Amino acid sequence: MSEFSWILKGRCYKLGHDVPHAGGVVPNRIIIGRHFDAKDIIPHLFEETDPGFHTRCQPGDIIVTGQNFGMGPKMNGYIAMRALGLGLVCESMPFLAYRAAIGCGLLTMTDCVNATEMCDTGDELEINFRDGFFINHTRDIRREYPPIPDTLLEIVELGGNTGWLRQWQSNRHKETAS
Repeated sequence: MSEFSWILKGRCYKLGHDVPHAGGVVPNRIIIGRHFDAKDIIPHLFEETDPGFHTRCQPGDIIVTGQNFGMGPKMNGYIAMRALGLGLVCESMPFLAYRAAIGCGLLTMTDCVNATEMCDTGDELEINFRDGFFINHTRDIRREYPPIPDTLLEIVELGGNTGWLRQWQSNRHKETAS
């Protein structure tokens, strides 16, 4: 596998519980309009939840959310988050939302009990998505949460489903050329 960092260090952006994908992560018009290019989605990321978010965030920043994050099997917002170099830590998220996030190659940990109690917006966090370590340097809090499962590591590292399929196709061409 390539040079890839499973650790993000950055500011926390804390959201609450029950943030839907449509209307919470991105406006519904982005989903309905079938926007899948990150440059078209980024200006609208968290537009209705945290206006101006895309101008303040930096690569390495981490979104920490409560329960039921990203309801709805959409991927538009995850495409933008990955393009911005962000990570996502959730107390819970529906399976289809998790599948969409991983399929986009977004560093995502879910089932992180009480994660929203461990931080506030602006805290300096360090998250190891491969090993499940959650460190809040501002509050000197350390927790261990379920990491990204081993079976999904390669997909995330290759940038999601598209990267994985590109590698699979490349390997098939090499095999048939031999």
